[in-house]
Amino acid sequence: MSDVTTASRDVLRLAQPRPRWFAPGLLAGIGSAVMAVALLACSAWLITRAAEMPSLAFLGLAVVGVRAFAIFRSVLRYLERLTSHDAAFRQLAELRLGIFRRIVPVAPAGLASTGRGDLLTRLVRDVDDLQDLPLRVLQPLLVAGVTAALSVIGIWLILPLAGLTLLVCLLLAGVLGTVLPRSLAARADRELAPLRGALADEVLEIALNLDVLTAFDALSPRLAQLARTDERLRRATLRRSAGVGVQSAVVALFAGAATLGALYFGIPALERGGGLLSPDLLVPTLVVAVLVPMAVFEVFGMIPLAAGAWRQVRVSARRVADVVPQAVPAEIPVDVVNPQELFSPDQALGPVVLELTDLGARWPGQVDAAVAGVSLRLAPGDRVHLAGPSGAGKTTLAQTLVRFLNYTGSYRLNGVEARLLAQDEVRRVVGLCEQRPWLFDDSIRQNLLFARDTATDAELEAVLARVGLAVWAAQRGGLEARVGERGALVSGGQAQRIALARALLADFPVLIVDEPTANVDSAGADALVRDILTAAADAHRAVLLISHTPVPDELVTARVTLPGR
Repeated sequence: MSDVTTASRDVLRLAQPRPRWFAPGLLAGIGSAVMAVALLACSAWLITRAAEMPSLAFLGLAVVGVRAFAIFRSVLRYLERLTSHDAAFRQLAELRLGIFRRIVPVAPAGLASTGRGDLLTRLVRDVDDLQDLPLRVLQPLLVAGVTAALSVIGIWLILPLAGLTLLVCLLLAGVLGTVLPRSLAARADRELAPLRGALADEVLEIALNLDVLTAFDALSPRLAQLARTDERLRRATLRRSAGVGVQSAVVALFAGAATLGALYFGIPALERGGGLLSPDLLVPTLVVAVLVPMAVFEVFGMIPLAAGAWRQVRVSARRVADVVPQAVPAEIPVDVVNPQELFSPDQALGPVVLELTDLGARWPGQVDAAVAGVSLRLAPGDRVHLAGPSGAGKTTLAQTLVRFLNYTGSYRLNGVEARLLAQDEVRRVVGLCEQRPWLFDDSIRQNLLFARDTATDAELEAVLARVGLAVWAAQRGGLEARVGERGALVSGGQAQRIALARALLADFPVLIVDEPTANVDSAGADALVRDILTAAADAHRAVLLISHTPVPDELVTARVTLPGR
């Protein structure tokens, strides 16, 4: 565990169910394993003793024992599966929430270094793998350890040397069954999760850009790279499987050795007619000492497997922990302890004046500022056009105003410095329509209700009319028309209009529209800009339009141009 970081430990701690959830499954698992060993021991004794044809009354207790052990083993096994998985799934829900609570404060700027496919793999596959911590690591270790200890004690009471042999074989199987597979599969365990993330990244990139790759005849090289990554993943999986095979072979080898050891020490004891028990019971008890190791090793075999599962869990925990930097970069804003309020939670939003003075910002990991020296004032009713060449920092400014990035200089809302406000409070009054608005693979209704879930159908239709989509929506079947994954079934301009309708429903006092014409043809760009400014125009709302498209003077109240960098 030397390479487990503090952040990884926090993730592992979050993945382990609470004791009151974990204990029932653990106790049921121990009980089921003990019953399995006891069933084999009692069955072996009964069959051997019955061959000597004693009185049936003498065998009655053993017959009842076989039935009882068989029933209790099945019942406890069922309870163990039920309670342990219930605990793991409950904790998995808390784990996911805990991970997202860690991610939200640094998203989206703090996650820019992680590919989308890899990020998805970490938040889905790697998080799911963490449920193996209670199910395939801790519980099997405890169950196998307790069962093995009780079995060694029981065999020692029958035949001390056979008990000692069983103990030695268990220790050797545990050590070699862990060390040998680790030397074979440790590298594969480290590579599996990153390779899955890389494969997901490449698949997602090809799927999202299939049309562009095909048009530029670049699909074949990408598919070849995907095939190479898949081949590396396949080889890593095979190496890991080889390690599991070696584990099984080692456990089986020492299970046989324990059985042979019991025979080696038990046959001379049988010939001498001595032992801890009376001579007439020595043959059945010797059979018990010889056969019990098979059941013990069946349970004990979980320990080497738990060691392999632990390596995978450890890698997944590290990958999940690495999604969020251990120290929040200075470029990512952090909420103050006692933030000020612009409006109380039960108060309706009122007019907001936004003022920037010599504002600057940069992205995490960058040395130079992406935008600097910006000063402007947005009052209710203002419609300001922000222009500038590519790379001037227009989008960076938009991200800063909604507090995705920290800033230097001054940024005030109604005279209150933004860094003294809670980030949610800033985003409650300052809304952003992004350059590529995110649309959910659902209906128009659900994409709009995301902004205000209490809106009626009449309100939704009215806001669609404001942004020029009333006729279009009616032709597509109304509010139930689907927009496709990330808006695949709508054009770039229609996606921008839906995003604007969503922002109008949220009724932000300050609205920032970032490059709405970036994905729109030139013929529709002017109409889109005009419709956006017309729809968003409100005496109580300030609008900042970021666009390289020329805007008629009558639609704006002021212009700001950022210098090129």
